[in-house]
Amino acid sequence: MSVRTLPLLFLNLGGEMLYILDQRLRAQNIPADKARKVMNDIISTMFNKKFLEELFKPQELYSKKALRTVYDRLAHASIMRLNQASMDKLYDLMTMAFKYQVLLCPRPKDVLLVTFNHLDAIKDFIRDSPTIVNQVDETFRHIIEVYSCLSAGEFHLIRQTLLIFFQDMHIRVSIFLKDKVQNSNGRFVLPTSGPVPWGTEVPGLIRMFNNKGEEVKRVEFKHGGHYVRAQSEGSFDLYGDRVLTLGTNMYSISRPVETHVSGASKNSALNTKENTAPNPLAKEELNFLARLMGGMEINKTSSPEPGFRLNLFTTDEEEEHAALTRPEELLYQVINIQAAQDQQRNEELTRIMGEFEIHDQPQQSTSKGDDLLAMMDEL
Repeated sequence: MSVRTLPLLFLNLGGEMLYILDQRLRAQNIPADKARKVMNDIISTMFNKKFLEELFKPQELYSKKALRTVYDRLAHASIMRLNQASMDKLYDLMTMAFKYQVLLCPRPKDVLLVTFNHLDAIKDFIRDSPTIVNQVDETFRHIIEVYSCLSAGEFHLIRQTLLIFFQDMHIRVSIFLKDKVQNSNGRFVLPTSGPVPWGTEVPGLIRMFNNKGEEVKRVEFKHGGHYVRAQSEGSFDLYGDRVLTLGTNMYSISRPVETHVSGASKNSALNTKENTAPNPLAKEELNFLARLMGGMEINKTSSPEPGFRLNLFTTDEEEEHAALTRPEELLYQVINIQAAQDQQRNEELTRIMGEFEIHDQPQQSTSKGDDLLAMMDEL
């Protein structure tokens, strides 16, 4: 397991979450000022400096339940609210989209290009808020600093860690099914065409060499695909052409998106029983969440701007039906952490709270997300 995987998982899933929320905000005709506030608040919280400092510390991935708790908190970091069924659907879409992207990455290193595509799109969401754009740019630079020096083997390990995390998730998504990139059992169809990874040759030729390193024979074979040589490598800089389209917004063209739990997912959930079996890392996960979420606070209703509910389904009836029919084994209940019950964790939270109380500049309004970062008394 790679200890450098968590930041990439969080940022890419977060990017997919923002794509989906943006699409639903437009589909429900939410007023532009409210939609902009929601996106700004969530992105500002997501890219908070103290939060990301904890995120980028080398550490193993935690359970799906623990990460789901983080995104539940993040999605409610503004005036928008989601019902449980809509939050379930949101998380299903996020995870299946990123799983598909990881599977199709030509090279393990290209998961960085997928991440940069997400960050580029996020910057476009908040292009009129330079303070938040600067937060995203700082994350860009941190990723480049941390990951540019990793070897090919380390990127292989990161990809393997991501695939292990996703291996039991087989939620059917209507967009993938319609595009014939996903089977009815929820498993993805890998293509046998398109550009080969950068720096490699199109398959179909075997070269044979003698003991002096001289080529003595060539044999061609039929590979059964339609591959072409990659024309250029995507840019790993702050700005540039990523070339790879994985990680871009697939919801930019409005079309309904449905999710369905496949039989494979039900069986996997029954076998693993992740939500009911004792977790030997439970204490570590709680400490992780206490540190990681120290900067996340749900916007209080004292804000003069009224909140609203977002529905990820076409109608309220569909949302209610989804809540009733979702298998119990796949429900992600939000974890409540009582910080006072653990002295060590309480001290850690107090330390983080103390850091938040130091301000070099006057406190800005909640519309820029800064007031959302108050310390959590109870998660």
